[in-house]
Formats: sequence, structure tokens, C-alpha cells
Amino acid sequence: MKKRVMFYCQSLLGIGHFIRSRELLFALRDFEVCFLYGGEAVPGFDWPDWVNVIYLPALRSDTAFEQLYVVGGQGSLEEVKARRKELLLDTFDRFSPDILLIELFPFGRKKFNFELLPLLTHARTSQPDLKIVCSLRDILVHRASQEQYEADVCKRVNQFFDLLLVHADPRVQKLEETFGSVEKLNCPIHYTGYVAQPARNPVAVTDDAPLILVSIGGGRVGHELIACVLESSPLLAFPHRLQIFTGPHITDEQFSRLQAAASPLPNTSLQRHTTEFPAWLSRAALSISMAGYNTCMDILAAQTRALVYPFSEHDNDEQTRRARKLEQFGYVDMLEPERLSPEFLASEIKRMLATPPDSQHTQIDLQGARRTAELLAALAAGEMGKE
Repeated sequence: MKKRVMFYCQSLLGIGHFIRSRELLFALRDFEVCFLYGGEAVPGFDWPDWVNVIYLPALRSDTAFEQLYVVGGQGSLEEVKARRKELLLDTFDRFSPDILLIELFPFGRKKFNFELLPLLTHARTSQPDLKIVCSLRDILVHRASQEQYEADVCKRVNQFFDLLLVHADPRVQKLEETFGSVEKLNCPIHYTGYVAQPARNPVAVTDDAPLILVSIGGGRVGHELIACVLESSPLLAFPHRLQIFTGPHITDEQFSRLQAAASPLPNTSLQRHTTEFPAWLSRAALSISMAGYNTCMDILAAQTRALVYPFSEHDNDEQTRRARKLEQFGYVDMLEPERLSPEFLASEIKRMLATPPDSQHTQIDLQGARRTAELLAALAAGEMGKE
């Protein structure tokens, strides 16, 4: 019989955690998987046949990650919290997993202690042989009380977790660069390589003009980047095509405003969302985007020239750290937020299109999904060692 994996994921602002977790699901074909997702639904994506998807009553946050909000009028926050906690515990008992895989926690998602600590406590006491694993991205956000934060994380990891999977290439980014207490973690730590999406279905491009692909992830932030691209387009003295994705969670008001700005421009398409972003990247002459994990890894997989504009509101430094690191390695060019203007962006677009694409992207390990599946298989078989 296949081993069973119960996989918990919670997005708060964007869709990056969802996209990365979904890619991991495609690699877990040798398991029976129950995937519990607690963020706002992302439309259009399919799921592997071996995965049962359960949507928790959705919660999201503000851009400062300070307040939780119920999505879709499903009751008060306290009512939704209670229902989510009950659903997690009931699903665990019914599914009886061999591995409990939790994305980001306890390195993040402290606001979800209300459901995750009861789940972990119940899991550890009711199934002593269960393996509990954390799925962690490459870079952590710096905290105002970093020392206390790291102490709290170490306490939870050492209390509950059997394995930490870091979805990064340690030649590029090591966990200790953003988490100084790695030596105090008692469980094995394995780097999987980065998780990137393949281009599963081709997209049609109907002309020979350079395709400039513009995206802002989930769509709750980054509207100024799209607006600036639209203003810079008339300044480009050559034919080009703009394909813009605003993100599925953009508000109707923001989308209408951008649509009005885009409508006079020839060869410009503005859409909310695509499930084939990697395929668009493979056809693009240039990508202009935020600097989230998934977008950056998909850029590297497609070996596309890229300008990245990191989200940096409320002192959030994760995307800035990633952008600077990848720029240091020569894989992307970073757009400094304070320099963003139509004139500067037009000059950067011209410069980038005159630069040959970098064929060295493949030097980065992008096999994170496959390696994750291998490591979980070894863990389930009792063959896991320290790395």
C-alpha cells in the first residue's frame, strides 16, 4: 500500500505558497496525499489524481501581515477558526497519515497556532510513529524581535518535527543567512534544491515582436509596477508586445483602472490570471515581475531575461534579499523601488533586450520537487539520515 501524506498549506497575501506546494504534489505520485489548503482559492488549476484536496474555510491577511480576515462571508473570525481546527483534527483521524507535512510553520504562520498546535499535539500523542516534516522556502523575513522569534521556532521544531526540508540550493542560499539558530535545531535538515514549475502546455504567440511578460503574483500588491510598464510602453521606439497578468486576487477596482490604462496601447493584453505562466515565460523575450520565490524560480527554469521588482512594504525584506542574491549571481536584474519611473523602466527594457539571455541558469539546482519526494520516501521507509 502507498504511504499517506497529509499536507497543510496556508497562503496569506499572494499565491506563492500555493504554487510551490502544488508543484510538490505532482512529485508525490508514489504517495496517497490529502492536501489541506487554507488560503483564498486560486482558480483554474488542476490536481494530480493521487491527491484529495480539502479547502479549509479561507483566511487571508492585510499587506502588513498583522490581521486575519475571513474570505467570502463564512462567519466571524472566531467561528471560522473553530471550524478549521475541528476539520484539521477530524481529517487527521480519518486519513491517518504516515507523514504530516506542514508548509512554513513554525518559521512562519504564528497566527495559526490556534489550529496547528492542537493538530501537532494530537498527531504526536495519537500516532507515535508518525513523521512530521516542515516544508520551508529559501529566505525568511527578518523580525523585529529576531532573537525571541528564533528561540520560539527552535522550541517548536525540537518539540514536534522529525525533518526540515529547505527548498533552496545551498550554493546560492543557506538557511543560516536568515535564521541564525540553525545549530539549535535538533532534527535533520535537507536542502532539496529549488522548486520550479515545468511548462506543461505551450502557448501561442502570433507575431515576431519581442514579447514582454509582466506579472505581479497574486495581485494584491505591485499595481504600480504594471502602471509603470504601461506608461513606459510608448517610450519604446520599436515594436513589442505586452502580455500582462494582474493576479487572481486583484480587486475589480484596481483591475478596471489598469484596463483603462492598457486599452489605448496596441499589442497589449491584460488578463487577471493564467495557469500556464511557465509556458508564457518560455516564449518571452523579457519578464518584468515581482521577486517572489516561484516567479524567480520559473524565470531561472525558462532562462528568460528578467527585471524583478521586490515587494518591500512594511519592512518585508524577503523579496529584496532574493532579488539581490540572484542579481549577484547574474540571473536577474533588480528594479529598485525608489527608481521606478516610466523613463527609467523604458531604458532598462531596452538594455535588457539588447543583452543575450544567460545560459548559466541551469547551474542552479531546480529539482526541488523530485528531491522532496525522494526524501519523504526515505523518511517513510526509515532510511533517513542527517545531511
